[in-house]
Amino acid sequence: MRKRKYTFGVFIGRFEPPHNAHLQVMLEGLEAADKLIVVIGSARAARNTKNPFTADERQEMILQSLLEAGANKNKILFTTVRDYFYNENMWLADVQAGVLNLTRGNTDIALLGHEKDESSYYLRSFPEWAFIPTRVKSPLNSTDLRKIYFEQGLSDTLKENVPPAVARFLSDFLKTEEYQNLKVEHQDIQAYKASWKDAPFPPTFVTTDAVVVKSGHVLLIRRASNPGKGKLAMPGGFLDIDEKLITSCIRELREETGIQIDNIETFLKDQRVFDYPTRSLRGRTITHAFLFDLGIGQLPRVQGQDDAAEALWVPISDVFAHPEWFFEDHYIIIEHFLLKN
Repeated sequence: MRKRKYTFGVFIGRFEPPHNAHLQVMLEGLEAADKLIVVIGSARAARNTKNPFTADERQEMILQSLLEAGANKNKILFTTVRDYFYNENMWLADVQAGVLNLTRGNTDIALLGHEKDESSYYLRSFPEWAFIPTRVKSPLNSTDLRKIYFEQGLSDTLKENVPPAVARFLSDFLKTEEYQNLKVEHQDIQAYKASWKDAPFPPTFVTTDAVVVKSGHVLLIRRASNPGKGKLAMPGGFLDIDEKLITSCIRELREETGIQIDNIETFLKDQRVFDYPTRSLRGRTITHAFLFDLGIGQLPRVQGQDDAAEALWVPISDVFAHPEWFFEDHYIIIEHFLLKN
């Protein structure tokens, strides 16, 4: 028996989608605390096969599941946090701010969770909160459920492992254009991975990307194919076997945008390696990003070509307002350079 009941219980997850084990932990949390705060991660990200549902959609699935399980709506609170792959402190601060905004200064907070593997590292990152290890033990994981969903639709196996409210949402989502696009993307990614299955070691890919700024705008491309078809991205691509990194970056920049700037390497202001292990759905992909600041003046003419359906100059204010427009971690990389310089 637990010694006492906390005022607030906090449960952090991505819930892509919420499944029965998630629901059991949340119901357990409502037994351990007067109110449950559900922190929904990977918010404001573009839809992809890893993050197919918006934060609002996940919140509604969770809320309806809890209500149908008998929970009191007044005891369920939500906050969201976006991804910060390269700045752990920003992620921690976002979680702290979201929770404290709901607790209104009350510090009687307990974090719920199960330390199953390294993906649960965050449970050790909030020493100011008590920790309640969950009694729920389950092999369920959302990764497997997403695979079933994009390959078999709403199968009996999937329906058995998610709450009825989630099953209803998934059934409705099947009929949308978004689902069809994600299903095709899943197939394309699986085919890409299959092409490397006979390699003696898991491949590590190396890419280069360009962040080009001028007069308060960022030069972007719209991807012409999967993964991320239609999403905004930095101009870039895979490193050729005989290229230097900066040469690859400039080549890809010119190939995809048609930009005509002589001696563009003289505008280079910064560079960094971005190597978050799961940053790309295609497999381990390390990118070397380069910042070029072209100063002020008229924006050079650009035109999408090669792997780009479109090339366009986007105001920095629009970039910051819409992380959900961007492919994989490209928004995070652009944000890094724009806030640093």
